[in-house]
Amino acid sequence: QVQLVESGGGLVQAGGSLKLSCAASGRTFSSYAMGWFRQAPGKEREFVAVVTRSGGSTYYADSVKGRFTISRDNGKNTVYLQMNSLKPEDTAVYYCAADRSSAWTTRIYEYDYWGQGTQVTVSS
Repeated sequence: QVQLVESGGGLVQAGGSLKLSCAASGRTFSSYAMGWFRQAPGKEREFVAVVTRSGGSTYYADSVKGRFTISRDNGKNTVYLQMNSLKPEDTAVYYCAADRSSAWTTRIYEYDYWGQGTQVTVSS
């Protein structure tokens, strides 16, 4: 069992930056690929970024590529999402998730554990 707790969300102006953190419980954090997803009002939850167990590989949605950076610190059981050049369309609740089976995946249903989410609001 893994418990995930996101933090770092807030209100920011367009063009600004935020860094989200996701702290995981347990001693097996390095056994999970970690992903970030987001859900805007009235829309389905969508993939944002994923990092492999070692942190050696990452993959991004086209909509955030070049602006967002995912990273992890296995010593601190934490995964991060650095978000730069934020746009109003990035406004959403952001969730981190843990996948114990895949090297990495963008598929929501393959993730086993989810955090409660943190709100990011980008004003124009």
